Amino acid sequence: MKIALANYVDLIRAENGDIPSDSVRRFEVDGIVDTGAAQLVLPASAAAALGLDEAWRAKVTHADGHIEKRPVVKNVWLQLCGRDSVFSAVIEPNRETALISAIVLEALDLIVDCVTQQLHPRDPNMMLAEIE
Repeated sequence: MKIALANYVDLIRAENGDIPSDSVRRFEVDGIVDTGAAQLVLPASAAAALGLDEAWRAKVTHADGHIEKRPVVKNVWLQLCGRDSVFSAVIEPNRETALISAIVLEALDLIVDCVTQQLHPRDPNMMLAEIE
């Protein structure tokens, strides 16, 4: 599935009239849902296109058990299934797709339909939030 990304700082600057809206750095990438992943993961090409620099590094454990340090960027605006929010993302240099994690699904209030292999908003009219 396609996800839309943008540099959130650019979006705010455009909203404030500091830059033209067509100067906002945007990127579209195919995404794969992985409910076992904790963080949003993006290919290095996405971070470069969005002009996002490393904010810190994280230890990443891969499916085969090996551990590596990877850069993390912040201020990634992400839109998926008509919902959007701002995230930090782990950057993987050899990925071509984004990894849509459980954190992203929860933040956007999306549920996985395993039968149809699709994502759906829990409520199509608005996000639901539990506070207690």
